[in-house]
Amino acid sequence: MQELILSIVKPIVDYPDDVRVHVKEEEQRITYHLSVHENDIGKVIGRHGRVAKAIRTVVYAAAGLKQHKKVYMEIDE
Repeated sequence: MQELILSIVKPIVDYPDDVRVHVKEEEQRITYHLSVHENDIGKVIGRHGRVAKAIRTVVYAAAGLKQHKKVYMEIDE
C-alpha cells in the first residue's frame, strides 16, 4: 500500500525525495501518514481537497481488496 501511495504522490509534487509514508497499525485499523515538503502540501491537498479525496479513494479501494481492517490516510506536513 505504501508503494501505491508513493507512486500516486511523487509525480505531482516538486520535492519527490521528501515524500514519506509511515504506517501505524492497530487492532482494528491501519493508518497511513503521508508526509510531504511544506511547499507541496497544497498540491497534495488540491483545491477544496479534491486531490486528497481522489488519493484516499484509490487507497481505500485498493485496501478493501487486501485488508480486513479499516484503512485511513492522513496528510501531514
